[in-house]
Amino acid sequence: MEFNVALFMFLVIAAVGTAMAGRLLHAVISLAVVSAVVSVVLFHLHAPMAAVFELSVGAGLIPAVFLSAIGATQRLTPETMQDRRREILQLYWSLPVIVALAALAMTQVRLVGLPTPPAAAPPGDVRTVIWNLRHMDLMGQILALLAAAVTVVVLIKELEHEH
Repeated sequence: MEFNVALFMFLVIAAVGTAMAGRLLHAVISLAVVSAVVSVVLFHLHAPMAAVFELSVGAGLIPAVFLSAIGATQRLTPETMQDRRREILQLYWSLPVIVALAALAMTQVRLVGLPTPPAAAPPGDVRTVIWNLRHMDLMGQILALLAAAVTVVVLIKELEHEH
């Protein structure tokens, strides 16, 4: 149990570090760490194929693409970077508090009515397994998609603001 809590805390710290990083290079490294920790969690949950895929794509391919994009962009001056950090802190100061409260709620609240998944999923249709047995996985995927959508909106607004 302590291992799971330590993994979760490390994952939250790395994710918040990714979102709050002042330099793109630091954000890419933090994102790779998040993917590496997620792959450890997947290995721990006995999902080796998903873990290997996450490790190779999330911690390998995606950071390489981001690093090549960073290399093709213009660097910010220290003054501009300091202003950008202030803007990020003003906009997202509540993010660590929200993440901590969500983590507390997820660990303390027992969801009533949801069946616990069996140790090994029964053979059957993928849709049946996902919709009937893996509710929490589905909720995690939905939250990840929403977070990605919010991130894209924020980035688009920043680009419009700069031009």
